[in-house]
Amino acid sequence: MAVWQDRSQTKKTGGKTRSYRKSRKHDKGNEFSEPSVGEEKRIKKRTQGGHEKSVLKRAETVNVSVNGDVKNAEIESVEDNPANPNYVRRSLLTKGAIVQTSEGKARVTSRPGQDGVVNAKLVEE
Repeated sequence: MAVWQDRSQTKKTGGKTRSYRKSRKHDKGNEFSEPSVGEEKRIKKRTQGGHEKSVLKRAETVNVSVNGDVKNAEIESVEDNPANPNYVRRSLLTKGAIVQTSEGKARVTSRPGQDGVVNAKLVEE
């Protein structure tokens, strides 16, 4: 299933916009990769221009920033996720999610499904 990203079909005045061209393949977006807590797993995706993007499927560790130092910590659980409350039950990692780590609670600052890495900033110890 493709996610089409396009401009709005209605104008500010309420009228419809007229299409100036057909849809192109590069107009499609990607599906949500659903990065979760578990044994580490990454996949490579081909992007426009023949480049590759590392997509995270599962992660068990997180890079936590603690007072300027970066430590690698175990992810114990997902505590809160402002993107969607159901993501907490499914243990999905998205930007802004609060995770319980061995260092304490941390907020995810990276986009694991896009960047292929989980970076976080310590919220509580």
